Amino acid sequence: MNRPRRNGWQIFNMSFGFLGIQFGWGLQMANMSAIYEYLGARADQIPMLWLAAPLTGLLVQPLIGHASDHTWCRLGRRRPYFLAGAVLSSLALLLMPHCSALWMAAGLLWILDASINISMEPFRAFVADLLPDEQRTRGFAMQSLLIGLGAVGASALPWLLGNYFHLGASSAGHAIPPTVRLSFFIGSAAFLGAVLWTILTTQEYPPEDLAAFAKARAEAARRGRFERLSASASEIYTAIREMPRVMRQLAWVQLATWLGLFCMWLYFPVAVAHNVFGAGQGSEQFTHGVEWAGICFGMYSAVCFVFSFALPGMARALGRKTTHSLCLACGAAGLASVAVIHSPYPLLLSMIGVGIAWASTLAMPYSVLAGALPPERTGVYMGIFNFFIVLPEIAASLGFGWVMNHLLHNNRMAAVVAGGVFLLLAAALMQRVEDNSASGVKEPGKVPAELTAHD
Repeated sequence: MNRPRRNGWQIFNMSFGFLGIQFGWGLQMANMSAIYEYLGARADQIPMLWLAAPLTGLLVQPLIGHASDHTWCRLGRRRPYFLAGAVLSSLALLLMPHCSALWMAAGLLWILDASINISMEPFRAFVADLLPDEQRTRGFAMQSLLIGLGAVGASALPWLLGNYFHLGASSAGHAIPPTVRLSFFIGSAAFLGAVLWTILTTQEYPPEDLAAFAKARAEAARRGRFERLSASASEIYTAIREMPRVMRQLAWVQLATWLGLFCMWLYFPVAVAHNVFGAGQGSEQFTHGVEWAGICFGMYSAVCFVFSFALPGMARALGRKTTHSLCLACGAAGLASVAVIHSPYPLLLSMIGVGIAWASTLAMPYSVLAGALPPERTGVYMGIFNFFIVLPEIAASLGFGWVMNHLLHNNRMAAVVAGGVFLLLAAALMQRVEDNSASGVKEPGKVPAELTAHD
């Protein structure tokens, strides 16, 4: 199918829902470790309590990707999943600040992560569905831009509420500070509103052979529930077995990248509170440290937002895999530098490198991957690609508590530095990837004509 080129406003509309999705992710990443510690968790318990995030992604994304490949209704193919996930995520965000025990927070995190994944996975396929190959780098860069913008708001919101609206420390009967509680309420509205914007402003293409699609769906409906589930599992297994070579190569890059990022998300907020602010658990200074870590997360998200404008041009000039390697190396340097920082403001400089790596991570691998996927399996392969994000996170959740106890002696900042080492490994692995799609550089020194055109 020949997809028409889209203007900047149309690409913005189709990607705007990611701003809301990232608001939900950003609140979770910046605050969940602190919420667990507010509720009494020890440092070595944190990884296991985070197990919900990767495990739900592992289970949910391939199923949602497969289901959306085989869906067509009045709302379209991907948009029904955007809406269902947004409604469920917004409800979970409303409930999270009312947790009064660890088991409640961990259980709600499972629900929240499953719901976010229902919305998020189809958005990756959405860009591949609607944009021609030469515009996909621009489309995924727009997602990075909006992800950065949403994360800035989500990460900085508790600090802004505390410093400009003078919300105080936790009130009697509440372990979670009011700044965090109100931030989750605002995030709930932002998530649902942004996803509704994309649903209302962007139409989808119907299947090329609608009659054949309807016939196949009717045949599937006549099967029993177990038979349909078995067929779905069989198709996902077949897709894994027939995975394109480029996707296999990118898998190693993703494994190392997300292991590094997960180390940062797990421990950076509490590392800042303990190691930089010198705060004890439960003190007002601890809350200030966690809020400052949110500002740092906001900084790397702001850099992500700004740097996303430069990514398409940088990819045209250097090639996508070289661009991604350089960006990951910047992130590695940023995380490694925290080992020698002992005051709050220099941490913002470290986050510049992290923001560059984050912008590229959200765009370059997907841009390279999209050109290597068969159109009829785009959704399921985007879901399977998520395996290489969640598997290292599951490994960290199950095993990093032992590492913290026995090797790092519960030094949270050392865990953050370890994340930089993994990002550097990912930068090296990216050089093994063959970027042979239409918008990649096919021969040394030769740039395809479509890359020299202006988006």
